[in-house]
Parts: sequence; structure tokens; C-alpha cells
Amino acid sequence: MSNRAELLRRIIAEGRRNYAACTLLNQALADRLGLHSTDLQCLSLLDLGEGEPLSTGEIARMTGLTPGSATRLVDRLERAGLVVRCADPGDRRRTMVVPNPESLDRVTRAWETSGRALTEVLDDFTDDELAVIGSYLRRSAQVGQEQAVRLSAEETDG
Repeated sequence: MSNRAELLRRIIAEGRRNYAACTLLNQALADRLGLHSTDLQCLSLLDLGEGEPLSTGEIARMTGLTPGSATRLVDRLERAGLVVRCADPGDRRRTMVVPNPESLDRVTRAWETSGRALTEVLDDFTDDELAVIGSYLRRSAQVGQEQAVRLSAEETDG
């Protein structure tokens, strides 16, 4: 086996291990906060949107949930005080969802210790290496989203 083939095999294997570890971390944090793991991921995605409101339909697409499941997710988050629904100024029939900054602070604090530990790992890399890692993560997340859509479509197509 060539060196490149071996490197690629190891990267794929480590990626799978990383995904499993992230899934376990996400579940542990969700449990600590009394949330469903999907709810925590939705909050994370809303937070990454830097306060931009999202429709429930957009949340469904981002999380891979059906529209009905996404509505129930938003209902849970709203009951917990973590998000607020507001009317879309461009289309009053559509409801938008924004994170509640005061309540979201509790979620942010829960991530702090893990975030510091991950930052310590990144401290060992040069700026150029960090740029490569960032590019890989961005591109692999896109591939992951595309593959989730593909698998969902294949599942519904039979």
C-alpha cells in the first residue's frame, strides 16, 4: 500500500473516531443541560448564525428533521426559554426563530471546558496547518450534509 493510500485510510479512520467522540460529547452536554442531543445541535447552529433568525423550515433542512419534528424541536426550545419565535418582517405568515441570548449563555458555559481542551490541541499547530484543518472541516461538513441528503432521498425513494 502506498504512503498516500495509508495516510488516507488513517485519516478516514480517525475521522470516524472523531465523529463518534463528538457524538458522545454532544450527548453528554445535552444530558447535562436537560436537552435532546438534536436540540443542542440546533442551538449550536443557531448560535453559529450569529443571531440571524431562521425559519422552522430552514432548521428542518439544517438538522435533517421533518418539518413536523423541527416544529416540535423549536417548541421544546421555546418552552425551555432558549429560543424566541418572531414574525418574519418580509412575510408575516412565516415565523422565524432566534436564540434567546440570556438563556443561551447557559449553553455557552457548558461548552467552555470542552472548548478550552480543544483549543489546547490546536495550540500545537502552525497558522498554515490551522488553515488546512479549517478547510478540511468546512469541506467535510459540506460533504456530510450532502451525503445525509442523499441517504434521506434514497430512503424515501425506496
